[in-house]
Amino acid sequence: MNTERDDAGRGTGEVTIKAQAERRTPEAIAWSGVGIVGAGAVGTALGVAISRSGWPVVAVVSRDATRRHRFCTLVPGARAFVEPAAISDVADLIIVAVPDDTIAEVAAQIRLHSGQAIVHTSGAVDAEVLTEAVMEGGAMGGFHPLVSFTSDVERSVAGIAGATIAIEGDDRLAKLLAALAEAIGGSTVRLPRGAKAAYHAAAVLASGGLVALLDAIVALGSTAGLDERVSLAVFGRLMEQTLANVRGMGIAASLTGPVTRGDVGTVAAHMAALEAQAPDVVELYLATARRQIRIAEERGTLSPNQAARVRRVLAKER
Repeated sequence: MNTERDDAGRGTGEVTIKAQAERRTPEAIAWSGVGIVGAGAVGTALGVAISRSGWPVVAVVSRDATRRHRFCTLVPGARAFVEPAAISDVADLIIVAVPDDTIAEVAAQIRLHSGQAIVHTSGAVDAEVLTEAVMEGGAMGGFHPLVSFTSDVERSVAGIAGATIAIEGDDRLAKLLAALAEAIGGSTVRLPRGAKAAYHAAAVLASGGLVALLDAIVALGSTAGLDERVSLAVFGRLMEQTLANVRGMGIAASLTGPVTRGDVGTVAAHMAALEAQAPDVVELYLATARRQIRIAEERGTLSPNQAARVRRVLAKER
């Protein structure tokens, strides 16, 4: 067995690999090991989570010596490489965890053969960006954990447990990725071709969009004398209750508020207050109010006449 030493000078010999192999799940036994390209927040957290699950992580690729060293410290037995080309010689499932704009560049340096597979962790880019890596054989797909990864490895690893992982690939690869996701504590959704961008946009709304909404709420709270901490405590609890209602009763049944009731007086007061005290929040309020009108109309709790009146108020046709 090749016992090439990594950047830290540690041997990656038979004992470590054998010990890992003894813990492998039945699904993993058919694969010689996992290799990860990219030792940033995502790649490192995945490497740690996968290794701890019993699947062997045999290699990492990174041009950053500090990141390579850290990865190998956290994932015993992983061999470190500077360039992506060598990873297909030692790993049969390759996970590309690099920025979206560099995925194609990385794939162009890797050549897979039959029985191997390559996936990337992007939530927005389709698997086809990996095409060049599988020109001589192998399978390609996606493995996107819906997790907010940070430089805190343990926090990120903990976040993977219970997370949803979107997978792409043919049936055989999808089965393997589902087994890997289960091993690290995640659950999977399999995305149809062409759905990646919409799925990722939804994720952005759920994360960055929520932060933007909270920022607007805090801005409005400050006009009432509430600081950020108090606003998050007051309105955060309401948001938690609303989310619980939605989970229990569904979106339409959980919708409430003046827009849903057709209370044009209250909506007009909101608009006047926003225009005077928080004009940069007006556009966000309008967008969510129009969405509420549609939901209420479809639910049948807002008549066409009431909906028209609310729309006129939102459009300032008073």
